[in-house]
Amino acid sequence: MYAVCGLLTICMGVIEIAAVTDDFSLKVVAEHSSIETPLGYKLASMWSSQEGSLLLWAWVLSIASSAALFVTRNKHREIVPWATAVLMGVGSFFIALTLFAARPFAMMTPVPADGVGLQPLLQHPTMLIHPPMLYSGYVFFTIPFAFAIGALITRSIDASWIRSTRRFALIAWTFLGIGLLLGARWSYTELGWGGYWAWDPVENAALMPWLMGTAFLHSVMVQEKRGMLKVWNVSLVVATFSLCLLGTFLVRSGVLQSIHAFGDSTVGPYLLGLIGVVLIGSTVLIVSRLDSLQSEKRIDSLASREAVFLVNNLLLVALVAVILFGTFFPLISEALTGTKHTLAAPWFDKWSRILAIGLVLFTGIGPLLAWRRISASAARRVFLLPAAFALVVALLLAVLTNATEHPWAFAIFAFAGFTLCALAQELVQAGAARRSLAGGSLPAGMLAVAARNRRRYGGYTVHAGIVVLLVGIAASSSFQTNRDIRLSPGQSEKVDDYTLTYVRPTSSVDDRRVSFGAILRVEKDGKKFATMTPTRQFFVPTGTNRGPTVRSVFSGEPTTEVGLDAGLRNDLWTAVTPDISGVIHDAKKSDDALTACLRGGPAVPLACRQLGDLMRAAAADPSLRPRAFAQITGAQDRVVEQLTRSYAQKAQPATFRVIVNPLVSWMWIGALIAIAGALISVWPTPGARRRRVSSVEAARVGQGLSRA
Repeated sequence: MYAVCGLLTICMGVIEIAAVTDDFSLKVVAEHSSIETPLGYKLASMWSSQEGSLLLWAWVLSIASSAALFVTRNKHREIVPWATAVLMGVGSFFIALTLFAARPFAMMTPVPADGVGLQPLLQHPTMLIHPPMLYSGYVFFTIPFAFAIGALITRSIDASWIRSTRRFALIAWTFLGIGLLLGARWSYTELGWGGYWAWDPVENAALMPWLMGTAFLHSVMVQEKRGMLKVWNVSLVVATFSLCLLGTFLVRSGVLQSIHAFGDSTVGPYLLGLIGVVLIGSTVLIVSRLDSLQSEKRIDSLASREAVFLVNNLLLVALVAVILFGTFFPLISEALTGTKHTLAAPWFDKWSRILAIGLVLFTGIGPLLAWRRISASAARRVFLLPAAFALVVALLLAVLTNATEHPWAFAIFAFAGFTLCALAQELVQAGAARRSLAGGSLPAGMLAVAARNRRRYGGYTVHAGIVVLLVGIAASSSFQTNRDIRLSPGQSEKVDDYTLTYVRPTSSVDDRRVSFGAILRVEKDGKKFATMTPTRQFFVPTGTNRGPTVRSVFSGEPTTEVGLDAGLRNDLWTAVTPDISGVIHDAKKSDDALTACLRGGPAVPLACRQLGDLMRAAAADPSLRPRAFAQITGAQDRVVEQLTRSYAQKAQPATFRVIVNPLVSWMWIGALIAIAGALISVWPTPGARRRRVSSVEAARVGQGLSRA
């Protein structure tokens, strides 16, 4: 295992060094990087390719597997060999893909002088970390899956394998959550449509294992505490890993249309085969071990923490089922009717909202309940304050806002109040109990309790973050103002409380991109509020002959840089679509003039005749081609710069998309809170580390007794 990790690290280093040093003899470097590509994007170009991303998958898996093997080197003597075999089997599969189906070390013949460069849409800072986070999330879920298979094979169905791999599952959940957050932020600030989630198939493919992993992390707590839900746990971890493979498959198969997917792919059938092996093999193994998976205890009362965890699991699995059905509905409809039909965002929104309301509510109920059962008097005591707070929130919303016109958002806000109050109440009561025993202030007691039981209170922090995130989603999706307005320089338009004035157009050109934009002056309540400069950018092709036309420079895939003023109450979001029809018309005229110039003749200027003579000589003498193309490119660059500057000198109208997003910042804040809570839960407590060191011999004795 360690040797595979070392060898794959060398492979990664070779490709990254080739990208940094502009070694275009490697096809993956030539097709995804260029001399002009900035250093950071050169490093990221490796995982922007299908070949490099598969190598990244295998490399991260080797790191995670080596870490798991090291952590469990002195325990689980029966399980670890089987888990290692599963991990090496999955690793061998992805290594085989890089050897035979998608080769990252394929060579270019002849070696080009420059590369094609990274796609314009991918040239965003998020590209440096978003894909690695998603891949790491997918890969780290392999660890609990492999140990679950090892436990099933050896019939070691107690909670020991869960305790050893829970931290890996939480790391996977955190990585995947960070990847989803970065993808949403990328979409919000870069794609120019104003949203952060489009229910795209590849987006859904990353969300589903995160949701299923959430259910698994809750379910294992019940097995650890009560010895229950064993079948649930192994089924959930198998489903989570299968969904991770499904996400990898959807990006590379082409079976569903997505802006995130790779183009032509040869690895889709192999990935589908692996998913089939995992599902069929795991199902057979679980069924054959049902006698060993019987729960030691049963749910004593519906008013218990384990019952609420089970309800949460059902809601999460139902949400995954809804997303899975909606994602694959085009294939289902085609199989049944012969015609592909898709389910649009409103369908996903409708069903996910219903389930999200239940999740927010039960997230607050769970911490208030005890294991096994809770008495009526205790229930009244712990539920009184959160219920009263939720009622106050609901009344304030009904009186002061129009939230009641959007029932699902109203329910989310009220239940969020209940949940946040319940979580705060738990922490305050624990801090008060600590203060009564050890003295000191209440905040110090709360901090001491949280530091001593990081898993519990880190989990509460995650819950609070998710609730805040859902509040941001509910507010921004229900009360958003979205308008498209067309303005000429000097004109103004009012959108909600903001007055936007189009001051003047802007344009710029450098050796990588052409930008057309606008300066917007924003006023609120008659006072200056902000100045925004949204732009639309066209990247000049690099690494290849851009073609004989200047017009091709303005016909590529554009990217959007939005104007954004973010606040805790509202986000003001703007994007511009400049009217460059005049620029394209002038570019066509320049192309016609250049074509006539190259044809030569007595009527054209001497410089044109000389350029035409050089091009005809280059056709016969390949050594003259670099000089000829350099002169053509130079002439085109001068024309492009002139046309770009002329746009700003004209009073061109432009179309603006203006969005007022209420409370959307709380979505990002909630996500950061949840990530912080996950990190708190992952970090071991000092007491746990001391107990681990002092109880090695006791653990060995326990393992011996277990085997006996």
